[in-house]
Amino acid sequence: MTRGNQRELSRQKNAKKQNDMQKGKRNDDGLSAAARKQRDAEIMQQKQKQANEKVESKAK
Repeated sequence: MTRGNQRELSRQKNAKKQNDMQKGKRNDDGLSAAARKQRDAEIMQQKQKQANEKVESKAK
């Protein structure tokens, strides 16, 4: 009767492995590496601009 236990343990181990793999996986947005890099750079520039404006408004 240990076979049923092995099967259950194997299922649990595989489920954990699949879950861990999905945690580290990025969403595939269909962009090339260069396009993704460009998009991320634009986003970071916008965030930096907003942060600078926030600091300037507090300094006044």
